[in-house]
Amino acid sequence: MAYSILVVDDDPHIRDVVRFAFEKSGMNISIATDGREALRQFDRNLHDLIVLDVGMPEMDGLEVCRQIRKAAETPILFLSARDEEIDRILGLEIGGDDYVTKPFSPRELVARVNAILRRTRTTPQPAESNTFKHGELAIDADSRTASFANKPVALTALEFSILRTLVARPGFVFTRELILDAAYAGNIHVADRTIDSHIRNIRAKMAAAGCESAIETVHGVGFRLGRCGASH
Repeated sequence: MAYSILVVDDDPHIRDVVRFAFEKSGMNISIATDGREALRQFDRNLHDLIVLDVGMPEMDGLEVCRQIRKAAETPILFLSARDEEIDRILGLEIGGDDYVTKPFSPRELVARVNAILRRTRTTPQPAESNTFKHGELAIDADSRTASFANKPVALTALEFSILRTLVARPGFVFTRELILDAAYAGNIHVADRTIDSHIRNIRAKMAAAGCESAIETVHGVGFRLGRCGASH
């Protein structure tokens, strides 16, 4: 079954390039020319992923992302003409899954989108347990859901993959490189700051659910699962 992608960009040339690249790879494409049209078109039951331009007039891509994240965790890949680190970090912190700067290679864009889609549609390994519990934290890999003290915690696809990686080996200290390998499934050109941004997002969401120690930083090494209500 072909994936359905919503492409949002006010530049007709960019829209044409992206449409051609995705349709050539067998994906179904919907087009929106601005942020308001994107919100009108968006339907989490119809779109598997959104390619979202940051710098659009009236309503920019960051605001579109904020609005979508109020209702859904559909993966979002940002496009931007600016290669400023603060823009990338902000986009990831408000719920983006990846970030590509213009000008970009259409083949790389398709590869990144496929990497995100693989993470969200990962087939469970039959030899491994798909349910993980640590204290009051529960992870269900089949339904890709997380909860703390029976309270659901809404995570993006990448945030879920990172947390599942940590929960699968409580007590183990993961370097950023190990997290990249496990959670990003071979994605490319990902900076350490990107991992840190996602870790901050997970901590904030878990704290809102009542867990103040979801992920611990081991200075100079990396990260490990926190207590999450577990006794030591």
